[in-house]
Amino acid sequence: MLYVVPTPIGNLEDITLRALRVLKEVSVVLAEDTRTSRRLLDHFDIKTPLRAFHAFNEHAVVERVVDELASGVDMALVSDAGTPGISDPGQSLVEAAHAAGIRVVPVPGPCAAVAALGVSGFSSDSFLFYGFLPAKPAAKERELANLKACRQTLIFYEAPGRFADTLTRMKQTLGDREIVVGREMTKVHEEIRRARISEFLENRILGAEKGEFVIVVRAEEAPKCVATDEDIEEALKRLFAAEDCSVRDAADQVSRQTGASRKRVYSVAVKLRT
Repeated sequence: MLYVVPTPIGNLEDITLRALRVLKEVSVVLAEDTRTSRRLLDHFDIKTPLRAFHAFNEHAVVERVVDELASGVDMALVSDAGTPGISDPGQSLVEAAHAAGIRVVPVPGPCAAVAALGVSGFSSDSFLFYGFLPAKPAAKERELANLKACRQTLIFYEAPGRFADTLTRMKQTLGDREIVVGREMTKVHEEIRRARISEFLENRILGAEKGEFVIVVRAEEAPKCVATDEDIEEALKRLFAAEDCSVRDAADQVSRQTGASRKRVYSVAVKLRT
């Protein structure tokens, strides 16, 4: 089996008991950086052999690793921090393992994006995790422009040195939205701050602009409904003429079509049916 094992994003106490057991029991741990993972394993007195599996050798070793898994060798895939495959190496191996009929087992654990979303206070009913925006300004602006109409909470990762530039371009493209920034999450100098983008840019809210960042952007509110009662009535008449549906079902459909409240549409539908 191939176990996908998240590791702490900072605080070593965040590793799960199950993750420790799996790391002890497998034959090999595939690590993004063996030096980083060795420090983790040594801390918990785990002697399992480590093997490098990172962005630079990922495609070259996938076939060999899959052959070993197919022969009955259990392995664990880890990244330097967080969940493998989430803005980290691992996707190609997981995909190849599935294709070869090998069982891929998730071991839930730390993920910076989910941790930041959970403390943001923004809607989590629907969110979009983007990861790292492009480093080049033009490409970054293009990606942000594509996300402008998105009605979901947005989550980004950002590297040291690009934080201020990214916020500047977010403000220009997405507008001065409210954001939550997590810096050095779970580490000694952790900061979680919530404010508008302009406040971050103007007031230097964070104690420093060093470290790894998670940026959670509040979803833009949907435009208010401009449908008139006449628009709603026409939509209902077309629906009633096209299919035999109840007032309740009609109200649901037309409410979604027009953006008008269900209560308002239902009221108009009842008048049409009486």
